[in-house]
Amino acid sequence: MDVILIPGLWLDGASWDAVLPVLRSFGHRPHPVTLPGVGASAAESSELGIADWIDAVVAEIDTFEEPVAVVGHSGGGNVAWAAAAQRPEKVAKVILVDSVPPHPGGAISEFEVVDGVIPFPGWDFFPDDDVADLDEATRERTAPLSLSVPARIPTDPIALASDARFGVPVRLLMGGMEPEEFDAQIDGWGPYGEEYRAIADAQVTKIGSGHWPQFSVPERLGELIARAIER
Repeated sequence: MDVILIPGLWLDGASWDAVLPVLRSFGHRPHPVTLPGVGASAAESSELGIADWIDAVVAEIDTFEEPVAVVGHSGGGNVAWAAAAQRPEKVAKVILVDSVPPHPGGAISEFEVVDGVIPFPGWDFFPDDDVADLDEATRERTAPLSLSVPARIPTDPIALASDARFGVPVRLLMGGMEPEEFDAQIDGWGPYGEEYRAIADAQVTKIGSGHWPQFSVPERLGELIARAIER
């Protein structure tokens, strides 16, 4: 199957590089995307919003005749779910990596804007559980690969086009959360819980990683994505 891979904030398509051989070994055709304005100056990216990222993924979906799998990491999960809402008939599976489906009007998060863009805040910015499995060598290798994000992207509200999205099967690959733990907590997450419970076919799998498994356990992540496509 053709698999569209959407990076999270501060990452481009190359962040999936270590996962690609695993997906190919399962017979899939991965297509990592770099979203508009990533790494661009404020002069080049100030007009870009989350809708532009969603449109870019929808355009990628439309290049394929057969239904595709759409994978979104972290904030890229918001983009994946919104794109699937626009093309539910062309998305066979949505796979979210340490992310949950956003609700209508939801946003990614808020980060400091510097010189009109949002730079990568550094690994020390994140909770220990998110980065505990990134050793020093990995941090030194990946931090320079991180790129700025257009200022509007993380706080723009998501528009979800159609209730037909609830018929698209969803697989959540959660870094450190067991399925039972997720199920016990999701109803306490307000509209996120309502969005999740409305999905007809949703399953949760624990990766056993921090928030960036494409860097810490890429082989495991690739296998879990491939298995999620199949089930």
